[in-house]
Amino acid sequence: MKKLGLIGGISWQATAAYYETLQTQVSSRLGPLRSGHILINSLDFAEFVALQEVGDWDAVTALLVNAARDLEAAGAEAFMICCNTVHKVAAAVSDAVGIPLLHIADATAAAVKKQGLEKVGLMGTIYTMREDFYRGYLERKHGISVVVPNQEDQQFINDVIFDEIGAALLKDSSRTEYLRCIDRLAAKGAQGVILGCTEIPLLVSQDDTHIPVFDSTQIHARAGADWMLGDGSSS
Repeated sequence: MKKLGLIGGISWQATAAYYETLQTQVSSRLGPLRSGHILINSLDFAEFVALQEVGDWDAVTALLVNAARDLEAAGAEAFMICCNTVHKVAAAVSDAVGIPLLHIADATAAAVKKQGLEKVGLMGTIYTMREDFYRGYLERKHGISVVVPNQEDQQFINDVIFDEIGAALLKDSSRTEYLRCIDRLAAKGAQGVILGCTEIPLLVSQDDTHIPVFDSTQIHARAGADWMLGDGSSS
């Protein structure tokens, strides 16, 4: 079994979900007493929020590069970043180390294609929805058409992520409005919706809607388990 490194803490709640899914996958495939070799470098979410707000992505990159190098030095044979938003600088982080990055958008794209969908909606932070690093990656590398919420919905989705879910506040009223956002994406032609922030699945799940939703946290973690057990490949 290969050793996997996680850059976590962005937020810690999502990282806990990653760890649980990875270990559940290992034990379900290999036996109840088996567990995976996982290294976690958990960072301070507040630092990232502050740097993102002022647009200091160079500093974000430096934090992630240092975290990835620490994982590599500790023996990780590949690593994952447990956050969609900071994949904005994923290429620079990957280039700074000698171990492969298991990219969250590659795993998510594979799940979308498995269901035969060609056009999906994308929910996440303002950065993920408005910038090209995630949408463009899906479109150019994987040929998946992406639509995003209107600006009002984008702001609401983003505020709930940082003001509520990231602080472990799960409100029924926010869940209801998130589901309305999903319905509006479907009205734009989305055949499914990517929950493109690792916090969103803490609030909304497939059980809440008939529209296919793609839980990027679970998808990414399962891809990590595939890699650890030799059932998948890195990108």
